[in-house]
Amino acid sequence: MTVQAPTAVVHEHITDAIKTPSLIRLSPNTVLVRFETLKVYAALGAVRHLLDAGIIRKGQTLVDSSSGIYALALAMACNRYGLNCHIVASTTVDATMRAQLEVLGVTVDQMPPSEDLRLDQRGRVARVRELLAAHPDMHWMRQYHDPVHYLGYSELAGLLRAALPAGPLTVVGSVGTGASTGGLAQALRRADPATRLVGVQPFGSITFGSDRFTDPDAIIAGIGSAIPFGNVRHDLYDRVHWMNFEHARAAAVGLLREHAVFAGLSTGAAHLAARWEGGRDPARTHVVIGADTGHRYVAKVFAAHRDALDPAGLAPVEIGSLDELAPPWSTMDWQRRGHAHPDLIPAQERAS
Repeated sequence: MTVQAPTAVVHEHITDAIKTPSLIRLSPNTVLVRFETLKVYAALGAVRHLLDAGIIRKGQTLVDSSSGIYALALAMACNRYGLNCHIVASTTVDATMRAQLEVLGVTVDQMPPSEDLRLDQRGRVARVRELLAAHPDMHWMRQYHDPVHYLGYSELAGLLRAALPAGPLTVVGSVGTGASTGGLAQALRRADPATRLVGVQPFGSITFGSDRFTDPDAIIAGIGSAIPFGNVRHDLYDRVHWMNFEHARAAAVGLLREHAVFAGLSTGAAHLAARWEGGRDPARTHVVIGADTGHRYVAKVFAAHRDALDPAGLAPVEIGSLDELAPPWSTMDWQRRGHAHPDLIPAQERAS
């Protein structure tokens, strides 16, 4: 039997090599799209557009706030295009990530340790504003708010359309800043408006109305938000899942145990949601967004693998309004409505 050697490609820059994900079948109707760092698409697409439009120029400093993987993606994009980079980093950015940023020449301001993500995020934004006041020539990338970060995901949509079998798709991923799931769904819907988008949120996140709950371990992993994000377009989402840290950890450990895939907390959460969605709708291919590897979750997630729940025994409670939202796992048909829709606002907020 003759084995044909795979075609190798010599890349001009590391960003070209790592932006292309690995596609891994997890079940007959579930495919994991696993990245080393998903946000390379967002950073490259944004920086290219800003350079082409003359909004930024080579040698200029780009600044932004980040909890981790966007910081590294932006640093690599700056390395590629001859730009300087300044990151105001969350307290959750670990020593490994910080060392990479510093070697890449990034100036890193890191927030002091805090269990309050609201203070962490607000403090980061305040620090960015201080920097801009002192250095008006800096360009604020505004990953949370500037829709320029949607642009890079058109390339990913084309890759998925070419690789996946014909038929209806459901994209399942953590909401985060909104750009990755929103940008991918928008691009896929140009070819098939029926493409479904399922967002995953931690309890404690303001984005889809769970901020009355407290789950610092989950929200601090970067899959939720304590402040409003302009790049989250609520009307793109068909369904939302909220799950706590224990469920997300169970799924991340289960993904490694069952499929040998070492991925982050948000990937585990998305996989758990997709497994439930796939069981309800087996005719659709469910695309799980795997935003990063598991390295920065070793201490909190994988080192404690013996304490993880069995994901096979976990299921959500279906709810009809945010008044019914409750840990550890809830899910709701969002029906592409805006967040301000009165049916989606908890009663105590409507009364205030």
